[in-house]
Amino acid sequence: MSDEAPMTKEEGLREALRVVIDPEIGMNVVELGLIRDIEIYEDRAHILMIMTTPFCPYAPQLLEQTRRTAQEYLSMPTTIEMSAEMWDPSMMEEGVADDWGLFY
Repeated sequence: MSDEAPMTKEEGLREALRVVIDPEIGMNVVELGLIRDIEIYEDRAHILMIMTTPFCPYAPQLLEQTRRTAQEYLSMPTTIEMSAEMWDPSMMEEGVADDWGLFY
């Protein structure tokens, strides 16, 4: 028997979103800290996401792949919004920046 608590829907969704890879960096959107907020309601979900650079050429692809992955995982309509918040390496998951050669 495991002592771990079952994952919440949001935690499960964050795990599911690890398949969405930023093609320029080669890391997933969760590791990079690009998922800024997730709201899950009874009948729909909404995700707030940022990009690593303001003019990321892969933004449309990353947004749609994230939205579609979330919608498939949650089995409900999901919308996504790109925030103007500026990304910086300190937003990455703990330990990931070290692997990338960054020290924050």
